[in-house]
Amino acid sequence: MKYIIEHMEEGFSEWVILEYSQIIREVGSSNLILTSLPSSTTDKDIPPALAKLGLQWTTQECVDIDGGIDKSRVCLLDPAAETDLVPEDGQSYDYFVFGGILGSHPRIDRTGILRRKYGFAGRRLGELQMTTDTAIRTTQRIIETKQHFKDIEFLDYPEIRYSKYESTEMPFRYIVKNGEPVMPEGMLELIKKDGEQSIDDLI
Repeated sequence: MKYIIEHMEEGFSEWVILEYSQIIREVGSSNLILTSLPSSTTDKDIPPALAKLGLQWTTQECVDIDGGIDKSRVCLLDPAAETDLVPEDGQSYDYFVFGGILGSHPRIDRTGILRRKYGFAGRRLGELQMTTDTAIRTTQRIIETKQHFKDIEFLDYPEIRYSKYESTEMPFRYIVKNGEPVMPEGMLELIKKDGEQSIDDLI
C-alpha cells in the first residue's frame, strides 16, 4: 500500500518535518511518497532529518509516479467525500492520496484541486479535521489492520499544557493510545517551545 502526500507548499516547517518523519517511521520509507514539490527542488532542499529517513519525493504530480498510475486504483482522502473509508477499500485501491488539506488550520480545500483535476474516488475519515500523520495512521489501521473507523479511539481537540498557567487547545482529532493523543516524536516539545505562537504559525 502506497501513501502519497501532495506537498503543495514551499519549504518544510518544523511541524511538517516532525509529521513526515513520524509517518516514515510508521509506514516505511518505501511506502510514502511526497509529490508535486516545486520544480526547482533539489536534494539540498530536503531537510536532513527526512533525507536520513529515506524520504521519497518528486516534483511530478501524483498521477505521474511509477511511470504513470491507474487513476481507478487511487483513493483520495477527501473531507468532502460522501463515503467513509472502510477495510474493504483495500481491495479496490493501491494508492491513498492526501492533498495537504489534513493538518492545515484553518482548513484550506487543497484536496479539492485534486478532486476536480483528476476525478479520483473519494473517501472520508469522519467529519473532524486531522493532522496529516493522524490521517495516514487512521487510514493504515482501516486498510492494513482491517479496523473499522467506529472502533478506533479518538480524542478531539486535546488541551496541551506547557506550563502551570498556560495551555494550547489543538484544533484536531487524534488517535488515542494509553489515554494520550498520538503525536509525532518531538511535537509536544515543539508546541511547548513555541507556546506563545498560534497553531497557524507553527503549521
